[in-house]
Amino acid sequence: MPRYRLLAIDIDGTLVNSHNELTDATCTALCRAMAAGIRVVLATGRRYSHTLHLVEPLGLDVPLVTASGALVKDPVGHRTLYRARFEPEVLRCALRALDELGFCPIACADTFHQGFDFYTCSREAESEELAEYFRLNPTAGRVNARLLDAPPADIFCLFTLGTQEQMLRLEVELNGRLPGKLHTHVLRSPLYVGYMCEMAPAGVTKWSAIRRLARQWRITDAEICAVGDDVNDIPMIQAAGLGVAMGNALPSVKAAAARIAPTHDNNGLVEVVEWLLA
Repeated sequence: MPRYRLLAIDIDGTLVNSHNELTDATCTALCRAMAAGIRVVLATGRRYSHTLHLVEPLGLDVPLVTASGALVKDPVGHRTLYRARFEPEVLRCALRALDELGFCPIACADTFHQGFDFYTCSREAESEELAEYFRLNPTAGRVNARLLDAPPADIFCLFTLGTQEQMLRLEVELNGRLPGKLHTHVLRSPLYVGYMCEMAPAGVTKWSAIRRLARQWRITDAEICAVGDDVNDIPMIQAAGLGVAMGNALPSVKAAAARIAPTHDNNGLVEVVEWLLA
């Protein structure tokens, strides 16, 4: 039996290359890992609907940890395995804070079967970054005029967009207003020009979601390998039995890792699988 029984993989900057491609070499390597008895879990900041095409080459028995751990889905039947839940007053306070500080909140919801992914107060974007997001996601959201005072019950995370400086300042302000109530991080998706400040209930990370799955499969922390490249990958890279940063990872991610793989444009995951099967 392999020493590592679960391989948790980030998507952007890790599973896919800079052209958003899952290469044949990476796909073949991951299929080898699964054939050897290693479970594969994709753990991403992406919305669920933006991950589904990636599980088809790997087979459907690949759970999807999405929204940086706030929503876990089984692609077979699109069954929800876990959805984070805000304390109602924390959610309302976070939404009001975003509005008061001049940022349009985007509230992700478990609404895949309803044909959309998020709620927003308005589609009137006051920033270039948010305007681009709405333009690139024309059918993925629904305007909810009562979002701030009566948010729907199925919201599991929030985010907004702006410049990196704006998002870092916003993160500090939110945690000052709601100390210990949120898990936040600031990152930039390669799909957009702007930076995102993402907010989930306290304690909700990719790692918390991966551990929940691992417990069901009777897999220990020491038997997990986690691979990523951005700040939302740090908790799983630090806590896993083997934490791996991609060669293209941020310096803070590399500092958290036990090993560094080649870059995503050099099929770095192929080498990770070789380590696990050696």
